[in-house]
Amino acid sequence: MTTDALVLDAAAQDLLFREARTANTFTDEPVTEEQVQAIYDLVKYGPTAFNQQPLRVVLVRSTEGRERLVRHMADGNKAKTSAAPLVAVLAADNEFHEELPTQLPHFPQAKDVFFSERAVREQSAALNGALQAAYFIIGVRAAGLAAGPMTGYDAEGINKEFFGDGEHSVLAVVNIGKPGDDAWFPRSPRLEYDQVVTTV
Repeated sequence: MTTDALVLDAAAQDLLFREARTANTFTDEPVTEEQVQAIYDLVKYGPTAFNQQPLRVVLVRSTEGRERLVRHMADGNKAKTSAAPLVAVLAADNEFHEELPTQLPHFPQAKDVFFSERAVREQSAALNGALQAAYFIIGVRAAGLAAGPMTGYDAEGINKEFFGDGEHSVLAVVNIGKPGDDAWFPRSPRLEYDQVVTTV
């Protein structure tokens, strides 16, 4: 397949997509605060509905914080979460609408017009938070790091452990760092274009 139709050069395409993989082991090289800041400052521009920004990120760096997190991870995710240089807990803030007047200044009343009901906010936060989580993973790759996103955990336990207010919903736990030895599982197949795309 040709890459000529894309503006992004082939090396960047490989870095972000074709050669990028979910890492399962990491080196002990630290992930710096500056790297995480650069990742966020890049991916915050990804589009969301109403420019809502429900994503909240807890960076787990300390030994104590790591122990608190690992006890809520599924058994198959405990060891790699313990060993990763940095772990990010990605969650959706279900009260994101409180910030909408500053994030959507041309339509500040959207906060009350569309998001006065909790169930509506939760649904919107889940979708748009997931979009932002995907942007975050691509941003990690753009920083030359590997991401190991996981959903094998006790979500209620992590919510209570790290948020404790009933206003957040965990979306993913992401191990971050330079890939270590035997970091990759074999590449799994993807659906082909004609299996996914229909023109009407």
